[in-house]
Amino acid sequence: MSFKDKIDLDNLPQHIAIIMDGNGRWARQKRKPRTFGHKHGVTSVREATETAAELGVKYLTLYAFSTENWKRPKFEIDALMHLLLQSIRTETTKLNKNNIRLNTIGDIESLPVAIRKSLKDAIEQTSGNTRMTLTLALSYSARWEIIQATKNIVREIQQTRLSAEEINESVFSSFLNTGSMPDPELLIRTSSDFRISNFLLWQIAYTELYFSPKFWPDFRKEDLYEAIFDFQQRERRFGKTGEQILKDGIND
Repeated sequence: MSFKDKIDLDNLPQHIAIIMDGNGRWARQKRKPRTFGHKHGVTSVREATETAAELGVKYLTLYAFSTENWKRPKFEIDALMHLLLQSIRTETTKLNKNNIRLNTIGDIESLPVAIRKSLKDAIEQTSGNTRMTLTLALSYSARWEIIQATKNIVREIQQTRLSAEEINESVFSSFLNTGSMPDPELLIRTSSDFRISNFLLWQIAYTELYFSPKFWPDFRKEDLYEAIFDFQQRERRFGKTGEQILKDGIND
């Protein structure tokens, strides 16, 4: 039986985030260059996106390229940028076909001009889609995002549009790149590494974490089904006790 048949469609995580890790190690196992792994990882991106949308997930955020990734060898960065540009151009039609809206977070201005233009065009072309929002985290890091949010809040205070007393969690969240979407309920990381790698640090305060042993190019729809099923078996307490959660559920 597929894990899909075990999933409660009335209890889906509305926002899933994925750290797509292991492309290079997958390629190395096959005695291929790292870029070989990145190319095959595109298939996993497509499958995860279409599978999440088919289930009814409303937001999918993929960690595609971190600010730290700029430290990699130039030939790998160039290959990644070329692959990103190619993917944006070829996948936009499929996003529209599946009624999926494209979004980005991160330091987009640091990306090459051709990619910024293609991203802008793709975002505009898919802006009316309502089935799911696919967000690509590009040149992104959570620390960078939090610093940018802090700077913008300081500017608002300096221009008397905001007072320090008004700042709370909700206000701070609204200044983050993800201000227009809910926090992820489920974070998946592939490749058996047990770390967050500077991804959505503010947003995952109460997110359920799931670590898959598979490298990203091997991650398929059944693996996503399994992660969601595992999520649904957990008791999400948000600081309360299990007894309180049970009582709240009965009262509802």
